[in-house]
Amino acid sequence: MARIAGVDLPKKKKIGIALTYIYGIGWTTSLKILDASGVDWAKKTETLSPEEVNIIRNELENNYKVEGDLKREISADIKRLMDIGCYRGLRHRRSMPVRGQRTHTNARIRKGPKKTTIKKKK
Repeated sequence: MARIAGVDLPKKKKIGIALTYIYGIGWTTSLKILDASGVDWAKKTETLSPEEVNIIRNELENNYKVEGDLKREISADIKRLMDIGCYRGLRHRRSMPVRGQRTHTNARIRKGPKKTTIKKKK
């Protein structure tokens, strides 16, 4: 089993797909990494030699931010927005959509479960 950037890659998948299990790597980035390291993207993860795994690991460490470093950087960016008090930071602080989506009827994932109020007769 190949372990790259602290993630166990699935054995039965092609290495091009398996690299996308790492946070911060999508399909296009995985193909760029494999091209730079000279590994065929259609190879299964279990058939990779230890040298090929080391080449991929070195390529990732030298040229890309993934997993913990990337998550830390993103959370620091969000914290900076909240600290300076800009509009995006206020939206993050209130747990509301940041990029201009409507909130009147949607945004249930961001706002949480619906809070119902009980109306009393007067």
